[in-house]
Formats: sequence, structure tokens, C-alpha cells
Amino acid sequence: MSARTTRRTRLFAATTVALAALALTACEGDGSDTGAPAGSSSVPAGDQAKPSTGGSESDGGKGTDAANGSTGGGAATSTGSSDTGASDTGASDTDGQDDGNMPGKCSASDVKITATKVSRPLNHLLLTATNTGSKTCMLPPYPAARFGEAQSVPPVAEATKPQSLTGVEPGKSGYAGVLLSSGDGSGENGYETNTLTIPFEDGSIATVSLPSGGVYVDTALTVTYWQTSMDGALGY
Repeated sequence: MSARTTRRTRLFAATTVALAALALTACEGDGSDTGAPAGSSSVPAGDQAKPSTGGSESDGGKGTDAANGSTGGGAATSTGSSDTGASDTGASDTDGQDDGNMPGKCSASDVKITATKVSRPLNHLLLTATNTGSKTCMLPPYPAARFGEAQSVPPVAEATKPQSLTGVEPGKSGYAGVLLSSGDGSGENGYETNTLTIPFEDGSIATVSLPSGGVYVDTALTVTYWQTSMDGALGY
């Protein structure tokens, strides 16, 4: 082989080695680039750790708030507001207003009672209680009428009991009937009287004028409950 051919062969070989080295370097560089994300994952991991820690702190914060009563405090405030404002205070105020709007009891000072003898039914007296005051008031359940010097009041006819007490507005009236004596003569201990008193629940007493000549009463004496109509009062 000539010297020139030998030199060319060596040059070719050197060139081939250099190219192989460059190719190997390029491959190593690609492998380094491909592995970089895995190797540099510590940075994203750190970044991810911070949100995770932040989430923990947030959760921990909530837990701390709950432990310290901060979160519970919100619920307690709501419950307290409901209890105090709506339940206790509201109900109390409403009850107070209802009580304040209820009519008071009638008194002899604001109710005038008159007695009228009627032809039908026989031996009956009609009592009329008229409100002469400026406010509506509630009459007692029935007139505890005391005729003359009687030591007791007459019984009340339970069949005449209304569903509720009778209230009378200013200028309006309530009515009660009185069976003075038996119509068949079966009554006992009869007597004539011209005085009648009727007490009210507040302790006041109304003196009622009886028809001229007075009335005759015996053991059949009975009164009805106060009614809102004359027919209701005289139906017994």
C-alpha cells in the first residue's frame, strides 16, 4: 500500500471515530433532556407541597376554628338569634299584645242591669246588661242574682251555657232569663220581694230595680247564663 493510501485510510478512520463520538454525545444529551423532568421533579414537588401544606393549614385552620368555637360560634349566633329573637322574645311580645287586647271584666260602674217581667214564658224575668262604658267588657258567666234577703244564689240552667263568655261592646247588651217560680205550684218557700242585687267578678255589686209591686219567687228559682240575644235568654 502506498503512503498516500495509508494516510487516506487513517483520515477516514479518524473521521469515523469523531462522528461516532459526536453521535454518542448527542445520544447522551437526549437522554439527559428526557430524564430532566424526572430529575427536576423536586421543584414541582416542592411547589405541590406548598399547596398541600396550605391545604393542611386551611383544614387545620378550620379545625382550630371549630375547636376554638369560631365555627361553632357562627352556629351559636344563629341559634341564639333564633331562640332569643324569634322564639322567646317574639312569642313573649305576641302574648303580651294578645293579653293587652283582651277585653276586661265588666263592672257595676260600667254596666247597667235592668229587670223586665215578660208575659211569655210564664213567671219569667228578663235581665238586660247594657255596657255604658267606653270599652268592650266580658260579663260573668251568669248573674248570681240575690232576691231580697236570700242567703244563697239560684242555680244556673246548664243547658243554656254558651260556647264562650258573653262580651258586650259599648252601648250593646247581654241578656239572661230568670225562672221566678214554678207554674204548677210545685215550688216551696215562696215569698214576695222588691229588691235584687247582682255582684260582678271584680267585687262590685249592681242594684237592680224590679218591676212595680215586686216579684214572687220560690224554690223553682233558676237563672240562665248570659246570652247575646233575648231569645237565647228566654228559651229556658
